Amino acid sequence: MSAVGLVFTNIHDQNIPDLTRKRTMASVPFGCRYRLIDFTLSNMVNSGITKVGVITHNNYQSLLDHLGTGKDWDLARRSGGIKLLPPFIASHAGMGANKLYTTRLEAMMGAMDFISRCNEDHIVLSDCDAISNIDLSDVIKSHKENGADITIVTTKVDTDTFEISAGSAVITSDENNRISDVVHYSRRIHGIKEISTNIIVANRDYLQNVVSDAIAHGYTSFYSDVLDRNLLRANYFVYHYSGFYAQINSLAGYYSCNMKLLEKGIGDALFSQPNRPILTKVRNSAPTRYTGDAKVKNSLIADGCLIEGTVENSIIFRGVKVGKGSVVKNSILMQDTVVGNNVNLGCVVTDKNVLIKDERTLSGHSTLPFYISKGTMI
Repeated sequence: MSAVGLVFTNIHDQNIPDLTRKRTMASVPFGCRYRLIDFTLSNMVNSGITKVGVITHNNYQSLLDHLGTGKDWDLARRSGGIKLLPPFIASHAGMGANKLYTTRLEAMMGAMDFISRCNEDHIVLSDCDAISNIDLSDVIKSHKENGADITIVTTKVDTDTFEISAGSAVITSDENNRISDVVHYSRRIHGIKEISTNIIVANRDYLQNVVSDAIAHGYTSFYSDVLDRNLLRANYFVYHYSGFYAQINSLAGYYSCNMKLLEKGIGDALFSQPNRPILTKVRNSAPTRYTGDAKVKNSLIADGCLIEGTVENSIIFRGVKVGKGSVVKNSILMQDTVVGNNVNLGCVVTDKNVLIKDERTLSGHSTLPFYISKGTMI
């Protein structure tokens, strides 16, 4: 297999502005010890992809700190490895001068130099706002067998209950998995539909041609201006993915997706797939310490924590302290949060380095969690 990866780190930042105000979507913390980009990179590395271009936009310092040299994903290589693609100022026709990219297609225009320098036959495109553990080598195999120009990984969801990003596409295909229609999702669409996961496999030469054509014509939308315009004269196929998949499109969606990890079977579907581990930056911390009065039920707790109170149905990141007499329920406490004594938290999401003093009571709801921004003291 000859494939290179291309990761979009900022495409959906506007969906959760609370969490992306000082970081990219790719570096949003998730599930005790991970960042969202970990799932994208792990899917690629586990499928044999050893060269990955990471397109940045703004607020990417935390992403650089997390990725480092790429050694934690076995991507610290002289040949291949992680290639950080810094923001570019658009000067292409139709994009306007001195303007950062705003769409997937515009981001690819800025990455054309990277794409053209690659020797691999295929390129795998992926966003960072989705949670899945997928075997991309099987997708590439299907792509080659179909003789496809582009293959889009899709999943079947109930549009009435599944939170779908406004920029997502609903894909229709025939009995041979050939794409017959591409429609931008709107709230007028109801029922069970196949939506794009925004994981796309494309022939590198073909992708270069369509992006060059888009530059010449001033196109900006990959789905509308490229896929929809070329459906009748190109070979576009779908790959149906039936494993666990979740999109993070709001703070409530972020909260819900984290809480799903506490459900039976979900954690195994993500983290216990044979030969497909989810890799992340290694941090050597002491084991979590539980005092005699600590009570923990149905929670995920990372290393380096001190638990002296009660924790139920919660996600606790590294270095968190829960004081004596405190009760934390249905909450997400990010790295180095300190909860004082006799505090009550319910449906609360704290960002990193938050301090909650003694005797505080804070509560939200699963549909509107109470969010505390980074470095806040209450």
